Amino acid sequence: MSSFETPVQHLVVMGVCGSGKTTVAALLAQELGRVSAEADDFHPRANVEKMASGHPLTDEDRWPWLATIRDWLDEQAAAGRSGIVTCSALKRSYRDLLSQAGGRVTFVHLDGDRATLEERMASRSGHFMPTTLLDSQLETLEPLGEDEDGFRLDIHESPENLVREVASRLNR
Repeated sequence: MSSFETPVQHLVVMGVCGSGKTTVAALLAQELGRVSAEADDFHPRANVEKMASGHPLTDEDRWPWLATIRDWLDEQAAAGRSGIVTCSALKRSYRDLLSQAGGRVTFVHLDGDRATLEERMASRSGHFMPTTLLDSQLETLEPLGEDEDGFRLDIHESPENLVREVASRLNR
């Protein structure tokens, strides 16, 4: 690699439903000039139907979906691009799989209290995820470990402030 090339660094904007992943990822992609993807678009129809009917996904439901997201990150790295993807990435084992993608994978955990998350979910329209699945996501969530490449941000900050914080941390 020449001294003028920058290494590939992917961002996974993670958190439970209603945390603002889509909004923050879109703003980050614009600010950083990176390609981005919405993890919900990688779900097979069966997963979407299961969640829409109020049933949480199992690990068996999630593994193929997570592998597809990892493969998308790999494709970006192979093309020399740093990508941004939204993904709940609720468990350490899920993040371990995503971290296998080419390049560096950094997790940006958007975290907040249940009341705020529920309020946000109730006010959005056109999304298949019912508010009733919030508790199962919160129960499944394993916070980032100290040894994981990533950091937690408070969703009470504005999306613009969150993007500034991410950009600041990436430049350190």
